[in-house]
Amino acid sequence: MAKARVKTKILMQSRCRQKPIFESRLVHTDRIRDFMKAIRKMVVKVGTSTLTQGGQKLSRRYMLGLVQQLAQLQAEGIVVVLVSSGAIAAGRELLNLPKVDRSLPAKQMFSSIGQVKLMQIWSELFSLFDLHVGQVLLTRDDFSERNRYLNARDTLECLLKHQVIPVINENDTVATKEIKVGDNDNLAALAANLIEADLLVLLTDQEGLYTSDPRLNKDATLISVIPTIDDSIFALAGGSSTSLGTGGMTTKIEAARIASQSGTRTIITSSARPNVLIDLAQGKQIGTCVLEEMTARESRKRWLLSDKRTGMIYVDAGAAAKIMHEGASLLSSGIVKTTEKFERGATIEVISPEGEAIAVGIANYGSQEIQKLIGKHSAHIEGILGYSYGPEIIHRTNMTRIKVREKTHE
Repeated sequence: MAKARVKTKILMQSRCRQKPIFESRLVHTDRIRDFMKAIRKMVVKVGTSTLTQGGQKLSRRYMLGLVQQLAQLQAEGIVVVLVSSGAIAAGRELLNLPKVDRSLPAKQMFSSIGQVKLMQIWSELFSLFDLHVGQVLLTRDDFSERNRYLNARDTLECLLKHQVIPVINENDTVATKEIKVGDNDNLAALAANLIEADLLVLLTDQEGLYTSDPRLNKDATLISVIPTIDDSIFALAGGSSTSLGTGGMTTKIEAARIASQSGTRTIITSSARPNVLIDLAQGKQIGTCVLEEMTARESRKRWLLSDKRTGMIYVDAGAAAKIMHEGASLLSSGIVKTTEKFERGATIEVISPEGEAIAVGIANYGSQEIQKLIGKHSAHIEGILGYSYGPEIIHRTNMTRIKVREKTHE
């Protein structure tokens, strides 16, 4: 009885704190519609229960419907990335669903076998629309280690540039507890950050987040817009009646918070709705929308300015002028010298001929590589190094300018 009172109290408190959400619903509706029509990069996450449609085997019919929507979005100029679970389910299916222990080696075995089959199915379905897919298997280290983060980002950007659909999954075959992201909702949010997606879509078995469990309370109301995720939102997410629902919605809210802080908007909605992705792209308000806390540019800017600088690159007057007045990228031809030893992916300061710090950015090359490129034309990078990470030493999207006179940041 005491536990019931506590639960009721928490729910009532949560409802009280939700009031601003409902008050802001009409205010945000038009802006949400306009935003949805303007999206250019979308990450879509689909879980195992959705792919199997509640059964024991992958539902090819459902997967084909999803592929058809993604192909249409691609044709309309929206870059799409698919984060797909289902490897373990595919492995069990291939081995005729054997009953084995739930140990990590057994799961990794199923994942190893099933990932091949999963990608084969996705490849065959996308080929019906003359689209290619690329497999991308990631672990937490690919996001936490700077070099690996940049490599993953560059790989995804290259796939997208060539109109290849990246199909991302966690590398369960080798991942241990220490290096696992843990769930594909959070993996999708990290992937959205990686490609600077406009929208993250988390497909689930419910219409979105409700004020209480709609299966237990007929008066439960769908929360259409969440401006900010706080403890009350997590309290609602944890109120599902099943362990699957509890974990599922909680991780989706966790993922939405990661995306929000990175400048990406999130939609949590039902996978059962026909043409749900097409409807979203057309600006229809569906499911629960979690607004971004800041733009992707603001997020990167804040991070760059707070990150520890590990080196400096001195540039000539021409390069300094282009960076300060035009927001240009830094090219090797404008570099005079470097100080300190730093690796690719380090956060460094750009110094003008007057000795002033004019920008902070992420280096595409390490200091030893840059030393070989000083004063050289970007077209010669591959010839000098034997490889290339691109023509820019620091790309303008990964650089924040500093106003010298006021000594304040832009």
